[in-house]
This record gives sequence, C-alpha cells and structure tokens, in this order.
Amino acid sequence: MRLHTLTMTALGPFAGTETVDFDRLGAGGLFLIHGPTGAGKTSVLDAVCFALYGDVPGARGKDRSPRSDHAPPGLRPEVTLEFTVQGRRVRIERNPRWERPKKRGSGTVTENQKVRVYDWREDRWEGVTTRPDEAGQFVGDLLGLTLTQFCQIVMLPQGDFARFLRAKSDDRRKSLERIFNTRVFRDVEEWFGGHTRKLEREVRAADERVRAVAGRIAEVSRTTAPEAPGELTAWAAELASVFTATASDAEAVTAGFTGARDRAQEALTAGRDLRSRQERLAAARERRTLMTGDREWRARIDEQLAAAERADPVLPFLRARDHRRTELDKAELAVTDRLSLVGDLPDVGATALSGPGSPAALRSAEQSRRDELARLDLLRGDAERRRSLHRELGGLDRRIASVRTGAVRARERVGALPARVEKVTGELRRAREQSGLADAAGAALELARRRHGAAVEHEQLGTELERAEEGCRRAVDTAQAARDRAQELRERRIRQMSAELADKLVDGEPCAVCGAAEHPSPARPSAGGLVSDEEERAARSAEESTAARRTEAENSLVELRGRHTAAAELAEGRTVASAAAEVDARERELAEVRAAAREVPRLEEELAQVTGDLERARDQEGELAREESELVARRDEGAKEHRRLTELLDRARGRDAGLDERIARLRGEAEGLRGAAEAVDQRDRAAEELRTAAAEVERQLAEARFEDEAEVVGAYLDERDRRTKRNRAREFDDGLAAAEAQLADPELVAAGAEPAPDLAALEAAAEEAAGFADRAVAWQSLLAERARRLTALRGDLGDQLSGSEPVLRRYAVAQGLSALAAGTSADNTDSVRLSAYVLAARLEQVVEAANQRLLTMSDGRYELRYTVDKAAGDGRARSAGGLGMRVLDAWTGVERDPATLSGGETFFSSLALALGLGDVATAEAGGTEIDTLFVDEGFGTLDEDTLEEVLDVLDRLRDGGRAVGVVSHVADLRQRVTTRLQVVKDSGGSRVRHHG
Repeated sequence: MRLHTLTMTALGPFAGTETVDFDRLGAGGLFLIHGPTGAGKTSVLDAVCFALYGDVPGARGKDRSPRSDHAPPGLRPEVTLEFTVQGRRVRIERNPRWERPKKRGSGTVTENQKVRVYDWREDRWEGVTTRPDEAGQFVGDLLGLTLTQFCQIVMLPQGDFARFLRAKSDDRRKSLERIFNTRVFRDVEEWFGGHTRKLEREVRAADERVRAVAGRIAEVSRTTAPEAPGELTAWAAELASVFTATASDAEAVTAGFTGARDRAQEALTAGRDLRSRQERLAAARERRTLMTGDREWRARIDEQLAAAERADPVLPFLRARDHRRTELDKAELAVTDRLSLVGDLPDVGATALSGPGSPAALRSAEQSRRDELARLDLLRGDAERRRSLHRELGGLDRRIASVRTGAVRARERVGALPARVEKVTGELRRAREQSGLADAAGAALELARRRHGAAVEHEQLGTELERAEEGCRRAVDTAQAARDRAQELRERRIRQMSAELADKLVDGEPCAVCGAAEHPSPARPSAGGLVSDEEERAARSAEESTAARRTEAENSLVELRGRHTAAAELAEGRTVASAAAEVDARERELAEVRAAAREVPRLEEELAQVTGDLERARDQEGELAREESELVARRDEGAKEHRRLTELLDRARGRDAGLDERIARLRGEAEGLRGAAEAVDQRDRAAEELRTAAAEVERQLAEARFEDEAEVVGAYLDERDRRTKRNRAREFDDGLAAAEAQLADPELVAAGAEPAPDLAALEAAAEEAAGFADRAVAWQSLLAERARRLTALRGDLGDQLSGSEPVLRRYAVAQGLSALAAGTSADNTDSVRLSAYVLAARLEQVVEAANQRLLTMSDGRYELRYTVDKAAGDGRARSAGGLGMRVLDAWTGVERDPATLSGGETFFSSLALALGLGDVATAEAGGTEIDTLFVDEGFGTLDEDTLEEVLDVLDRLRDGGRAVGVVSHVADLRQRVTTRLQVVKDSGGSRVRHHG
C-alpha cells in the first residue's frame, strides 16, 4: 500500500485545512516528519488511521471526537486520504462525529460519523459506499489488516516495541495474540481446563457419593470405613453377613420374653374385669333405690305430652286462618295501589275497574298494548340501522373532508415538485460538468503556479540584473583603466628604451647596442622617470585580472539576461501580484470543482428522493380522487336510506319522543294492567280461602276435645320442650330397666360373691414382664433393621463404585490433555502452553526477520534469541511458556536479558524487532505489500555511528520504491534527511510545511 495525499480539516491540532503530499515526500524514499513536542507529528499518523478505519489507536481513540478545538465552531472536521493498494487507487473521505451549532437558535446538534469511499476507474472516481460498516469491511478486505495490525506493521511505534522487547512473557503473549489472532488456541487451552475441572467435579461428586454410602454403612454398623476404595466392597459384605446372622439368633430369645409378658397381661385383665363387675353390681343397687321415689313425676310427663299431641293437629289450622286473614288485607291494599296506577288510562274507566268484570277489562286493555309492542319490536332493527347510518354518515363526512384536504396538499406537491426536480437536475448537471473539469482546473492551477513562480523569479532577477549591469559597468571601467595603464606604461617604456639602456651603461664597458666603450651622449629619461619591468608586468597582470573579471561579469550578465528573458516568457507578461491573484483564482476554481464533485453524490441522492416524492405525490393524488368519489357515492346512498328510515320511525312513534320511548311507555302500561288484573284475582282468592280456613278451625276444635283456642295454645309444646320431656322420661325408664337388668345378671351376682382382687400386685407383675419383653423386641428389631439396611447399602455401594469408573477414565484422559496443552505435563518437556507454542513459532519467525537488520544496526554485535525461559520481571518461571527472549552479545559470547541494553541499543533492537514483526505480520495477513512505512521516535538515544547504521537499514527499506517516514524531533536528522514535513504550532493551531 502506498499513500499519495492526506488532507485534514479541523482535525486534531490542525485548525484549518492542511494537505500532506506523500508522493512528494516519498520521492526520495526517506523523509522526516519533525516539529516541536505537541505540534501534531503523531496526529498526522492518527489521521491516516482515522481515514482508513474510522478510529485512532491507543487512548486517543477514546476521546469524544478528534475535531480540533482551534477550529471555528461551524467548520466541519474532515480527513481525505488517497492511496494505492493492489493496483487500485482509492480515496476515502471521512467526517468524525462532532457537535455543530444549530442552524436556527442556540445550542448544538450531533452529526454522526460519515464516510465516502471512491475507486478510480476509467479516468474518474466512482463511489463504492457511504456506509461506515461497509467501508470498514471494504478496507479490511482490501488491506487484510485490522487497525491494531496496521498500527503495528505500518506505524512501527518504537515505544511499544521497546516495551515488547523487555516485556514479561504474559504481556508479550497478549501483544502477539492481538497481531496474529491466535486466540483460538488460547480458547482450546481454556476449554481443556474447564472440561477437566468439570470432570474433576464429577469425579469428586462420584467419590463423595461412594464415601456417603460408606459413611452410612459405618454409621449403621458402628464401625469405621477403610480408606482404600478397593477394601470397601469386602468390608460391606462382611458387615451385612454378621448382622444378618445375629438378628436370626435374637428371634428365639425374644419369643420367651414376649410369652411371659402375654401371661402377666392376661392375669391383670382378669383381675380388672372382676373388679369392674363388682363395682357395677353395687352401682345398680343404689340407682334402683333412688328411682323408685320419682314415679309420680314420670306420670305427669306422659299427660303433658298427650295434650300436646292433641293440640298439634289444631294449631296449623289456627295459623292458616290467621295467615289467610293477613293475605286478604295485603290483597286489598295491592288492588287499591294497582288500580290507582291504571285508572287514568283513556281506554280503562274507573267504573269498569270496580265491577265484577274488571279483570277481563284490564286484560283486554293489556292485550291491545301487547299487540302494539309486538309491531313496534319489529321496527327496532330499523331504528338501530338508522343510528348506525347516522354514525356512518358522520364518519364519511370526516373522511371526505380529510381526503379533500390531502388531495389539495397532493396537488400542491405535484405542482411544486417538478420545479424542484428541474432545479436539482440542473444543479446535478452543473455539478457533474464542473466536477469533470477537475483535471483541467488542476492543470490550470499548476500552470498559474509556474507563472507565479516565474513572475517572482523575473522580479528577483530584475533586481539582480540591475546589480549585475552596474557591476559589469564597473568591471568594464576597471578593466579599461587597467588596460590604458598597461598601454601607457608600455608606450612610455618603448619611448624611453634608449634612456633605459643608457641607464645601464658603465664607463669603459662596451655598449650592448653599438659596442663602443665610450658613451659621449647617453639618453636621458623624460619627466616621470623610467618604467621598470616590474611595473610593466604588474600593469599587465592587473590588465589580465580585470579583463577576466570583466569577462566573468559580462558572462553573468548574459546568463542573468537569459534567465530574466526566460522568466518573462514563462510569466507571459504577468506581474507578481497578477500571477498571485491568478493562482488564488485557480485555487478557488479547483476548490469549487472539488466541492462540486463532492456534491454530486448528495445531489444524485436528492434527485432520486425528489423524483420519488413526485411519483408518490402523483399516485397519492389519483388515489385520493378515486377514494373521494367512492366516499361521496357511499354517503349519498346512506343519506337516502337514512331519510326513508326516519319517516318510517316517525310514523311509528306517534306522539312519543321516539320509538324506544313509545315502546317503554306501552310496556309499562301493559305491565301495570297485568299487575292490576292479577291483584283483583288475588284479592278474590284470598277472601274465599279465609272463609274456608275459619270453618276448618271450628271443626278441628271439636274433634280434639278443646273448649276454645286458648286451651289449645296452653297445651302446645314446642319440639325442644317435647324432646326434653321425652328424653327425661326415656332416661328414667332406661335407668330403671338397666338397674333391674344388672341386678338380675348372673355374672354380676357371681362376682358379688367373689373376694376383691389385688390389682396393684397384678399391675406390677404385668409391667415388669412388659419391660423385659419390650427390651428384647427392640433389641431384635434393631438387629434385623441393621441387617436389612446393611444389605441394601451394600448394593448401593456396588452401584456407586461401578458408576464412578467411566468418569474416572474420562477424567484421566482429559487431565492428561489439559496438562499437555497447559504445559504442566511431564510429556511436555519444555513446559510450553499450546497457545504459547503457536505464538513461539511466530516469534521465531519474527526474531529471524529482526536479526537480518539487527546485525547491520549493531555492526554484528547483537543477535536476538528465542528461549523458553522467563523474561526479566516474570513473577514465576515459564509464566507464559516458550515466549522468552534473550540477546546474544558477540563481543562477550554471553546471552543477556533485553532489560540490560542501553537506550540506544534498546532503540535499534526494538526497531529491528518492529520491522521483523511487520514482515511476518504482513505475510500472515495475506502478503499485502506495504510501500509506505513510518518509524515513530527513538532516534535521540543513538550515537552518531549507530544513527548512520540505523539510517542505512532504513535506506535499504526503500528498495522496490518503498517510502519510509521518520517521525522525530532530533535536530541532527534535519541535516541528514533533506526531504522533510515540518509541523509548526502556534496559539491558533498547527500547520504543515514541505521541504525538499
């Protein structure tokens, strides 16, 4: 995967819009991201992660929103990332969740995270998805990496790998599990452990059940159970046999004691029976003596009961006569009340009511009303139908009004939406046309920037040209002056050559020209003296040097003029201000084009929505018109039926308020007439029944031989008094008869002749015999019960022992597998857990890949070694099993713990480990090619030589076109890495600058 551009707006520390050109940065292969602490170097990497995955790594991802606090309140945060992976160029635009100010009123509104994914196909961007979940799936499938794996492989966070290098085995296991996703093997270990613990509980439960049965056997037999499970069966069998034999021997002994108890009990029973008969004989004699004096009282009870018996037949007739008299009085009152209720009826006269034919007249009037009620009952359905129609008509009116209102709104929407469709269609067409100008706008902006640069260069070269022309003029003047001086001196020397030669003549020596020894008239120098050879040579040297400077100045001037002319041609006559204005205009045009391109999906969605709304509005308009016609037709038909039923019911109700009121009135009158007729009949029957009852009372008094009613009332006894007297008479008769019978009983008479028995002695003997027998029976029962229980428990013990064997076998197998997977089995010689064994294979690959770079960084001194031993700080040996790491020092030949490395050694060791882990994790993720890497911090701990070696390793990462970004604030790196991205911070937010 290769990154191209990253654009951040209102994100993290960046208040405005900042663009990172990774193509420019990665052109040289190695580039530096630097800036002061807190400027936002790591925020650039966070923006890459957020664009891809919608989240940032570590604790920063828990923030409520990555939106910049420096940004204006209404500026929407956004990050755009363009990258190429597997030959596909992709652009992701993502907006985080943020609080924007409300468009109307105060307060804020939450906007959820939004994403737009585009794919470059056939010279244009095509949308892939706008759903966050689909975007995450798309990126995951394309890269084959999770967020954690991406951060570990692409970002190379040195602090994390330094901790990984020095970590405990358990912490190293957790890190490897996150990267390589080997949690399934950890789950296998946990399942084995859980399954073993479950079987162990089953074994313990089975053993507890066996021990529980053995405990019950020991409790019954009053013995102690053996500890060895193999001895329990024989022990239970022996106890059952012994107790069974003992119980059998105890039966004969118990039989003797129970026989003696039975004989003593029989003697006691006979004595008690004799004493009872003697006491009954004495009581009978005493009772007969007392009852002989009450015979007259007994005769009066019989007389009273006989008189009451004669009064009984008469009393009902007396009560019946009184009752008939009361009934007649009530009937008279009822007739008066009933007749008063119906006397005012038009078809019932008072005269008819008082005559002998009044019941017939009343029933005739009642029947006429019953007939009319029958006719009116037939109209109840019509009345209910009329009420239902009334309610239905009201509902139809409301529905018609609602449908008409909806139809008006639908027509308004049908009339308004075409203009909206046309407007959105025009906006979409313009946006598409404008978005198609992106390449042209970009090219125009690039040309404007070149013109602006040329105009700036032309202006700068103009100033330099003026200075160069002035310098050239000075150089020409100086060279000319030097030339004139040299020519003057040469001419003077030539003119004064004879004087120069004369100056060298010596008297007596021959002349170098003529050879004469005499020099009669030697030449004399002119004014200014002779020009020496040194002066001439100095003048010639000055002439040559000034001529060279003149030539250099002229050449520089020619070059500057050429550059000035070329810049003028490239600027095409534009000034710096006009070129800058043109750049601004082109940038605005490109921004408008890009904004239009971003608007295309929204306008397409809006057009589809508006078009759908128009179609739905038209369908709704037609549906509402059809529904309105149907409702109006139904209402007209219902109104017609309602009028017909109203006329019919008005005729039927007559003068009454309504049909129900007329029915209620007629029913009340019919009931009143029926009640009056029944009251008259009841009065006549009551008078006849009273006369009959009075005659019957006179006849019953004569038959019962009573003089008058008072004598009957006096003889009357209620049932309780009669029952009391009969019971007392019966008790008297029964007591006397019982006494006589007992006095005549031969057994009692014979018992009276016997001496009184000694019950105390008999009871003592019976009690003693019963005690001996009870103890014997209890002893024999106890032995028999123990024998029975021991026999049953022996069977239970056998069942529990046989039932526990399969559980023991399963537990043994599961325990072996669990111990093997957990690294605690003797068969696991290295005590390595299953998950650690799988991770150890990955760790070996990581160490092998890391050593390929570590040997270079450390100049062949250090090499990482994988080991099953614990790391520094582990609380116990082999805490994770098989995930230890050591460092071999080639200078000493001794393996060291990574915790003993210095800061610089830890840095390049962890860097090598991070690169190796990235290679292995990349291959594990499907071999996705990573063309852009970032190394985050740590270079400040390196000396100069080690830094050179580390940078050499990073240089090698560029093979194949890979770009490596170093994130650091170390000033030395700025001299070594010329391509840089500088992050500058101030109070208003951070900015980025490209260098190189």
